[in-house]
Amino acid sequence: MSTSVESMQAEAAQFRDRYNAVRDMIGRVIVGHDDIVHGVLTAILCGGHCLLEGVPGLGKTMLVRTLAEVLDLEFNRVQFTPDLMPADILGTNMIVEDDAGRRKFEFQKGPVFTQILLADEINRATPKTQSAMLETMQEGTVTAGGKRFELSKPFFVLATQNPIEQEGTYPLPEAQLDRFLFKLVVGYSSREDLNVIVDRTTRGEKISLDKVMDGAELIKWQGMVRQVILAPHVQDYLVRLNLATHPDGPHSVDATNNYVRWGASPRGAQTLALAAKVRALLDGRFNVSFEDVRRVFLPAMRHRVLLNFEAQAEGIEPDTVLLDILEKVPEKAD
Repeated sequence: MSTSVESMQAEAAQFRDRYNAVRDMIGRVIVGHDDIVHGVLTAILCGGHCLLEGVPGLGKTMLVRTLAEVLDLEFNRVQFTPDLMPADILGTNMIVEDDAGRRKFEFQKGPVFTQILLADEINRATPKTQSAMLETMQEGTVTAGGKRFELSKPFFVLATQNPIEQEGTYPLPEAQLDRFLFKLVVGYSSREDLNVIVDRTTRGEKISLDKVMDGAELIKWQGMVRQVILAPHVQDYLVRLNLATHPDGPHSVDATNNYVRWGASPRGAQTLALAAKVRALLDGRFNVSFEDVRRVFLPAMRHRVLLNFEAQAEGIEPDTVLLDILEKVPEKAD
């Protein structure tokens, strides 16, 4: 038994070392935003997609491009615009001519056939184009012309959106939001970080990045994350947190009943479990604690809670409701 415990601790230490190697390499380019970098890496190690929200110029696109350079994975970027069509993302059947002069339809793969897809300003595309992403995000496949194509594993969608410029944008449908593991809100840089950014970007310095991790290693760590122990009482806690987002339910709190129209789906509980397991490994443990669950609650849930008119009228944000849930839901059930 002791050998098994020592083995798990050694694996957790190796996981943390490899994680830190990726994070440190990203830190050569991205200054500050430690929580955002950690959130993106957590989503990838859970095998999920990530939505980055913030005003222009905060480094959202740069973070994703840097991550693609550090990870030895295929990378494509799609700039979402109102005139973008589903075929521009997925691909389309085209008439091609072979050496004998015979013509036939052949599927030309679109930019979604990659491993890291940067969906830049995703909320600028029309609902028709946004819906083209649903199958790829959930199933990792593309269906076109009656054929089903498998995407390379691992596959991640890292999307950005601007929360303030609403002209010419289309809110993401709830079905698509629910497919993002995390929603991360990118804030402004601090005074110290901004000084470093100016120094790095205005002196003509060129920063070199090394490949740190490939797809096979990522898949290995994703498998290890799922082996982390989630005790029944901790699992029940995260389940009750998920249920507390449902208005008028047996576990709801006053803020939920007053301001929430729809609560989180089962994907929310699955996200809490997986993300908390990553937190446990980074802390050198092979079992999830209550604190691990609390630390991932906001990014895992803020896009899964749909507020009602009263909340909008009073300027209540999803994070406000979620923080109240965290405060009021006890760790141990009655």
